Amino acid sequence: MKLISICPSNTELIVYLGLTASLIGVDNFSDWPEEINRLPRLGPDLEIDMDKVEDLKPDLVLASLSVPGMERNINELKKRNIPYVIVPNPQTLQEVGDCLLFVGKVTKTYDKAKQLYEKFTRILTYYDSLSHRVDTKKTLYWEWWAKPIFTPGAGNWLTEVSRLAGGQNVFEDQAEASVQTSWEDVKLRNPDVICVVWVGVHKNKVNPKVILKRPGWDQMNAVQHNQLYILDEPLYCRPSPRLLNGLAKIAHLLYPDIYPIYNNGNDILMNS
Repeated sequence: MKLISICPSNTELIVYLGLTASLIGVDNFSDWPEEINRLPRLGPDLEIDMDKVEDLKPDLVLASLSVPGMERNINELKKRNIPYVIVPNPQTLQEVGDCLLFVGKVTKTYDKAKQLYEKFTRILTYYDSLSHRVDTKKTLYWEWWAKPIFTPGAGNWLTEVSRLAGGQNVFEDQAEASVQTSWEDVKLRNPDVICVVWVGVHKNKVNPKVILKRPGWDQMNAVQHNQLYILDEPLYCRPSPRLLNGLAKIAHLLYPDIYPIYNNGNDILMNS
């Protein structure tokens, strides 16, 4: 089966199912694993070159509606009679696991998907059990865009990641998945930890000095205790099983005496 993925999370789901060799093209933002880089690039997720897609003659295109504006991709696939499926847009970690089952069904790798799903669920249960050993929960502020500031609310998986890591999202009182806020509001909430994961920006390009210069932020607990972390955005901002690696990383940073160390480059779902 010749597969095309037009968003990074779909590419990663395909890889987890052992179908990397079936990929014949990907969007410009897909970047894991390294062997993906040899594949034809079809454009950024909102500007997919459908002529290239059509020329590759895929058996199936894995599309998504995870970003506003992706509807145009679906409409164009439909118009050209290119076979496609829309992978569900998960909001919780369990729904990310459900996406494994969905992609497994449409790619005829359901048995593999079910095995991964069961392991995925066991890992969530394990981290949930560890979280109950935390006596004092640290409050976390997640920043995934800077101007204007956007942060996840209760309806996003990062609130769940925070809980499983023994912490609490300082914006979990906001029901939305994505909350637009202000520097002043963050300062008033006074988080214990700041986690910066700017969407689409490599962590090496994030200058922490810019964040520390914000008015009054030097008074926050997180800054005073040197708890500002610039993290790998792909491990936190994409609805794929790699979120488990992000969970493992932040959990150990917060409570190294409770959570096992995460080795960069190791994939928990594939190797546990």
